[in-house]
Amino acid sequence: MASGMDRKKCSVWMFLPLVFTLFTSTGLWIVYFIAVEDNKIIPLSVPDRKPGAKRPPYISISGDAPPASSVFSQVMNMAAFLALVISVLRFIQLKPRVLNPWLNISSLVVSCLASFGMTLLGNFQLSNNEEIHNVGTLMTFGFGTLTCWIQSVLTLKINLKNEGRKVGISRVTLSASITLCMILYFVLVMQSIHMHAARIQWALVMCILCYFGTFAVEFRHYRFEIICSEYPENVLSFSEILSEASEYQTDQV
Repeated sequence: MASGMDRKKCSVWMFLPLVFTLFTSTGLWIVYFIAVEDNKIIPLSVPDRKPGAKRPPYISISGDAPPASSVFSQVMNMAAFLALVISVLRFIQLKPRVLNPWLNISSLVVSCLASFGMTLLGNFQLSNNEEIHNVGTLMTFGFGTLTCWIQSVLTLKINLKNEGRKVGISRVTLSASITLCMILYFVLVMQSIHMHAARIQWALVMCILCYFGTFAVEFRHYRFEIICSEYPENVLSFSEILSEASEYQTDQV
């Protein structure tokens, strides 16, 4: 259940999106530096790839061989879990305020698919099972980008605490940057310009992580709690409990 907070106070839940962004970005860069130290990949700072040299510094290649692969799997699993929790809390936060629930439900479904894709690309390394890894990559980038656009629309439409326009503009800008990076990434990969494609991929992932970090703006106004109640006559589902809670108090979910 989420309740509106005093504007002068900030809920501790605002740190969840920030922890997700900082933890995941730090973990991925640790994977990158481990791979560089083990001479598995070329550093991103190298101007051009030399013929016959090490592999380009794609994120998947950085986490392809041990010990970096173990860190990569752990980072992606934790990131998928945190992204799923943030998506569910965001769905609950917006549930009593949306007029047409299909957009909010769509965002939840799409973000769940993106989280599942993160587990696939994290646990099935490129050299072990390339097909499943690539499916996970497409799910993560594709559904992740779609989630960003849907949430941008919801931010502008709902306008929580009269901050929707300010936050919405920044999210639309990030969504546009993510989309542009993804298009450039696939174009460069198709043309085998791997060093630039790798740099674009890192920029793409960092933009997505920054986007999720912006949910701290809305989360700072809300407190989320799990309430367990006994119903001696009627057994209600979790969704029905949430519906009753939202009807009881519009600022509570």
